[in-house]
Amino acid sequence: MCGAIRYRVAEEPLTLYACHCTDCQRHTGGSFALSMIVRRDALAILRGEPVPYESTAEGRTRRGRFCAACATRLWGEPSRLPQIRVLRPGTLDDTSWIVPVAHIWTRSRQPWVRLPEDAVAFDTQPDDPMALVALWRERRARS
Repeated sequence: MCGAIRYRVAEEPLTLYACHCTDCQRHTGGSFALSMIVRRDALAILRGEPVPYESTAEGRTRRGRFCAACATRLWGEPSRLPQIRVLRPGTLDDTSWIVPVAHIWTRSRQPWVRLPEDAVAFDTQPDDPMALVALWRERRARS
């Protein structure tokens, strides 16, 4: 938000989705969180030093990085998948192309949130997380 941290993503994301779980609602202070999955090696810090954070809720620990100057959360670092980063795409310079391929945890979405009629939606987490990657690839192949 303040520009103290600058980063670059050197390749296309693996997927981008909206999560409506209550953890994401609390973490963002909004009705959902956008998550852009990128390979860890594709993320390069250009300026500044993101600060690590760790939070535990309901027995689940989340780790990631944020800007110490303005407290903007930049990305998550899943311990089960250390080769990826869960980037907050709203921190990108250009957000005009950001459209989620799916909405997950829609059973806990706020009742006033209306999904597009053609939106792919999952009540909870997809049984196969690679389904979100496949949806991204299908969309990219059509465009």
